[in-house]
Amino acid sequence: MSRPSFNRVLLKLSGESLAGDQGYGIDPQTITTIAKEIKMVVDKGVQLALVIGGGNIFRGLAASSKGMDRASADYMGMLATMINSLAMQDALEKIGVATRVQSAIAMQEVAEPYIRRKAIRHLEKGRVVIFGAGTGNPYFTTDTAASLRAMEINAQAILKGTKVDGVYSADPKKNPDAIKYPTLKYIDVLKMGLQVMDATATSLCMDNKLPIIIFDLTTEGNIIKVINGEDIGTIVQGE
Repeated sequence: MSRPSFNRVLLKLSGESLAGDQGYGIDPQTITTIAKEIKMVVDKGVQLALVIGGGNIFRGLAASSKGMDRASADYMGMLATMINSLAMQDALEKIGVATRVQSAIAMQEVAEPYIRRKAIRHLEKGRVVIFGAGTGNPYFTTDTAASLRAMEINAQAILKGTKVDGVYSADPKKNPDAIKYPTLKYIDVLKMGLQVMDATATSLCMDNKLPIIIFDLTTEGNIIKVINGEDIGTIVQGE
């Protein structure tokens, strides 16, 4: 199970990763740091797409558990991902990275509509494409959106940036005996219920043999290390 380097990838970021230490909203310093790392990747000639969650602003699932209509809550969550997408676009363009935001929900004043062939063309021209508003459907997470978009643009892998350096058998912050898995099979992730991506996203990746690499986003330089094929984080793939 070797780790390749890549020509085209999709980077999945949680909304919380943009919040930094403040825990909510968007921390300008954090988003600028991430943008600089993305620029290093683009400067290497790697085609990069982005999907960002919205949990730093609004969590649809949490709101629906407290009585809000699930579909309405999910649409609000999709709008939160658009706020994050526009913030990331601003951070990237300030340091000279050409970007396009494509939204699964029509909002032509702020973003292009999602068109697969157009997204691929932007990538070929060296632009970073940020996919906002999830899949455009309630009941689907941004993990599922990341899997779907990655397959549509023929990405070679999904890179999932988290706050831990891979997948563990238990929460390493709570359990010092937790074991880190350097490699995993999709079916093991599903059977063990590991928090890699949700089951729908993992199943989509399994059916289409799309590797998922989970790594620590909070350590500076890790995005470029993953792109270079260095042995960090956990890789989830088939046999």
